[in-house]
Amino acid sequence: MLRFESVALRHADGTRALGGVSLEVPAGQFCVVLGASGAGKSTLLRTVNGLARPTGGTVRVEGTAIGPKTLSRIRPRIGMIHQQFNLVARSTVAENVLCGALPAMPLWRALPGLFTEAARRKACALVEAVGLGEEHLLRRVSELSGGQQQRVGIARAFMLDPPLVLADEPVASLDPQTSHDVLSLLRRQARERGATVLCSLHQLELAREFADRIVALRRGVVVFDGAPRAFGAQAFDAVYGRHADAPPADAADPAPAWQPPPSSPPQPLPGGLLELAP
Repeated sequence: MLRFESVALRHADGTRALGGVSLEVPAGQFCVVLGASGAGKSTLLRTVNGLARPTGGTVRVEGTAIGPKTLSRIRPRIGMIHQQFNLVARSTVAENVLCGALPAMPLWRALPGLFTEAARRKACALVEAVGLGEEHLLRRVSELSGGQQQRVGIARAFMLDPPLVLADEPVASLDPQTSHDVLSLLRRQARERGATVLCSLHQLELAREFADRIVALRRGVVVFDGAPRAFGAQAFDAVYGRHADAPPADAADPAPAWQPPPSSPPQPLPGGLLELAP
């Protein structure tokens, strides 16, 4: 479903965001990208929908390389759930959910909001599926709680039945119970529709509970790739504790010695942990 082939991204000022990420996410998997702030999680997700362009390597969705010539065809097949919801606060719940259909609409219908009756019925069904009632359809999003707004965001993401859903820190601004409820909802909706999910998180306990697989980043490099049950103290130390004095991925990278040299690739350890070369 999704493949990263030596994906690297370095900004114009020399900042390294991704340091050659290679991994495959099979269809139907709920894969959590874990890591501290600045580890490169959001950047990795943004390379999939073209919001960030790699300076090296290739991202493929269903075998198609992501690039300027393919984005218009691929984007309708990728749902997106945002950390800050990215909803139109003054618009209604129904209008926000319907916006999820815009990537597949011709411009002459999209600009004036000429949604089909089938799209409107589907939006209503999705609102119900995410646990909101008919009474919410005409309410302004600004009147909803954070948890309710993220439910609207999930409904919007599934308007086109995408085979791939990207969730960028979808519960970062929610309380623990609401976070649990939202991730439960996301996983259930994905499984019912056979969708693949790539979800970035900060919270280890949520990753262990909901992920089929955890991929952990530190400074833009994969340092763990394995089952949630294998993410123990050693993996935690690699992701959050080791090289604590090193700059994060969104800072300048003045210390090339920290990067694994070409002759010393990451070596696998038990449980999917990767040991970076000194």
